[in-house]
Amino acid sequence: MDPVSFGKAGLQGWRAKVGDAVAGPIARHSGMTDDQVRAAVGALFFVLSVIYVFGTVRRLARGG
Repeated sequence: MDPVSFGKAGLQGWRAKVGDAVAGPIARHSGMTDDQVRAAVGALFFVLSVIYVFGTVRRLARGG
C-alpha cells in the first residue's frame, strides 16, 4: 500500500468532504496533487484520532 492510499483510507464521511473541499485550492497553491492533499488530510485526521485514543487510555489508566 502506498502512502497516498493509506492517507486517503482515513477519509470517510464528513472527513472525506473536508478533504475534497480543501484538495483543489491547496493543490493549486502548492506542488502537490489533489490526491496527495487528500492523503495528507486523511493522515492528519488519523494522527489526531490516535492522539485522542492514547490520551483517553492514559487518563483511564491513571484512574481519572
